[in-house]
Amino acid sequence: MVDPNTDLVVELGTRVDRLVQLYRDAKRENERLKNEVSQLTGQLKEAVNSKTDLEEQLGNTKMAKVLESAPEDVQQTKSRINQIVREIDKCIALLNR
Repeated sequence: MVDPNTDLVVELGTRVDRLVQLYRDAKRENERLKNEVSQLTGQLKEAVNSKTDLEEQLGNTKMAKVLESAPEDVQQTKSRINQIVREIDKCIALLNR
């Protein structure tokens, strides 16, 4: 006759083994996801830096086009320069707060 306690111990051991295996699987998945998050964060930082650089280049290109415009566009160029100076003044005022 089989002892009911033995069956219970065997079943408990099986469940513990399964639980340990699930824990290990979850731990590996967690590490994989952490690595993926780290990699994606790096890619995002690179993309943001690239975007910032491209926006700066675009602004410089626009400024160069305004500055190299024809003589009839001198008033527009002066207006654009005045606008930029006002923006710089606003930035300086914000920094001084």
